[in-house]
Amino acid sequence: MPLRRRRPHLFVCVPVLLCALLVPTPPAASAEGHVSSEGHVSSEGPSASADVARLYEEASAATARYVEGRQAARVQKTRVRKLDRLLAAERRHMAVLHADLGRLASAQYRSGGGLPYTVQLLLADSPDALIRGKQVMLQADLAVNSAVAKTRRAASGLAVAKRRADRAKRSLDRHNARLADLKRGIERKLERARWTLQGEADRSVAAGRCRGAVRLNQQRTPVTRAWVTPVESYELSAGFDSAGERWAHRHTGQDFAVGIGAPVRSVGAGRVESVSCGGGFGIEVVVRHRGGYFTQYAHLAAVTVDQGDRVRAGQWVGQAGTTGNSSGPHLHFEARLTPYLGSGVDPRKWLAERGVIL
Repeated sequence: MPLRRRRPHLFVCVPVLLCALLVPTPPAASAEGHVSSEGHVSSEGPSASADVARLYEEASAATARYVEGRQAARVQKTRVRKLDRLLAAERRHMAVLHADLGRLASAQYRSGGGLPYTVQLLLADSPDALIRGKQVMLQADLAVNSAVAKTRRAASGLAVAKRRADRAKRSLDRHNARLADLKRGIERKLERARWTLQGEADRSVAAGRCRGAVRLNQQRTPVTRAWVTPVESYELSAGFDSAGERWAHRHTGQDFAVGIGAPVRSVGAGRVESVSCGGGFGIEVVVRHRGGYFTQYAHLAAVTVDQGDRVRAGQWVGQAGTTGNSSGPHLHFEARLTPYLGSGVDPRKWLAERGVIL
């Protein structure tokens, strides 16, 4: 089965990153218990739904900051390597100039540089030629000395810049190590909260007491499109009309492999037709859309809407889970002609007709 990954994020801001990397993320969700669409009232209160939603936001923010830090460290490492190359080139240039000075000194010695200048004039066949030669040698000597001094200053400046770049990279590495620890800590908390949420869902399904909507504050960027994917980040797993050991007939929807507690969105505007729990689909939501179509969101761990609620495109209707006839955490999504099983159409084609490509 083909697997596809959606929308990684990456942005770089090296100068201000050292101050911003470890800014904490504000809580992202609150919860409120409600009566379920089947009339049963949960005795568990807000449940773990809000904790999972909040930790998802924190994990997402921590991951983004970690990616920023890694990118900044790569940029700084590239700068250090460039300074290394420039410094090595300046040092090679200085070695060449020192060799030139050595050759000038040898030439002066061979032309009588070891004798007093007055004696050289007396012994020379042509004093004018000797004077001109001395002037040329002096000018060359001054030019090489000047070049050596400039190269030495350049090398010194590069060495200072490299030391600063090295310090900045080490500082970024320390920040990234702390970010990695923070990210791992949030992920551990999220994993525990996920299974707490799933445990609550399993108990409510087993007891036949759906917990009703848990209202979660959504702080993500509002959706402006008319149709969206049912989850933001995912891998596609079992597709429509595929065969499998867990189904008596062909698969009736499209599965999205996501973690427990991942926000599940209504793919378009509509009204909640039903919220139910139990049976092969576990906890599920069905939404009626304009044009007579219905969408189903199944195997949920929690719902965030009640029967009769109006929903907009991208609004959360629940949190993914693994309730019902499920082999692992995922969202089972269907597009239907009626609210009932057996009237499904290929959800990938149905979404593609509305501009959403999976």
